[in-house]
Amino acid sequence: MNASAIDLKETSKNIRKDILRTIHTCGDGHPGAALSVADILAVLYFGVLAIDPSDPRRADRDRFILSKGHAYTGLYVALAHRGYFPREHLRTMRQINSTLQGHPDMTKTRGVDFTSGSLGHGLSAGVGMALGARMDDRRFRVYVLIGDGESQEGLIWEAAMAAGHYRLDNLCCILDCNNYQQGGMIRDIMSLEPLRAKWEAFNWHVEEVDGHDHNALQAAFARLKGIRGKPGLMIAHTVKGKGVSFIENNKAWHKRVPTSQELELALEELDKAGA
Repeated sequence: MNASAIDLKETSKNIRKDILRTIHTCGDGHPGAALSVADILAVLYFGVLAIDPSDPRRADRDRFILSKGHAYTGLYVALAHRGYFPREHLRTMRQINSTLQGHPDMTKTRGVDFTSGSLGHGLSAGVGMALGARMDDRRFRVYVLIGDGESQEGLIWEAAMAAGHYRLDNLCCILDCNNYQQGGMIRDIMSLEPLRAKWEAFNWHVEEVDGHDHNALQAAFARLKGIRGKPGLMIAHTVKGKGVSFIENNKAWHKRVPTSQELELALEELDKAGA
């Protein structure tokens, strides 16, 4: 599916609005992480991934893994907007017996390719999928979205080393670099710098982009798809809580439910900004 920058801007806005509505209705969720990846998810699901919502287990589909499972509301909303299940189903999130649980579950949720939530594990699974595709001579690509707080996990670097060693050019990792984790700023808790140099030392091709610029994201995904002999990393510089002024870069909104008044203010702000 190809989408223009204007379409993606509107899609991202609608994803953000439904993220907030869903968290408010369900009474639980992580708005900061979900809002920061809304543009990335919009570009992936409406412009990059080779997928078919009518056949979610098609063998040659691209795979997507949300390793930073706390952004699950964003993934559920993107899947609903893409047609994997009705948007009305979002109201059941985190309820008993709902298919939309507090972390994505591939055995329950249509369109989910990997059960995530235990931070650090998604990239290793992506390496396995990419290796399996090569062994079976399949042409699908594997996309993994990780967080910068999550990147303090040693398992991320073991997976990065393996991907570089095996030259998995069918693997694309997106690093949501919003500079915050639950307890505060990345630089204060466990700095990742020099971030780009570390990944390049593991034999990855690295692109750095504004994670809220749809044109830049689409161009970077296209360049990464053309790389041969190396896995690709996109460092997407984002704002935690992007789109709502009182949520942006506010660690109190890592896990918090907007009140009715806060929801109304946030939706008005998103509509006025058009993003």
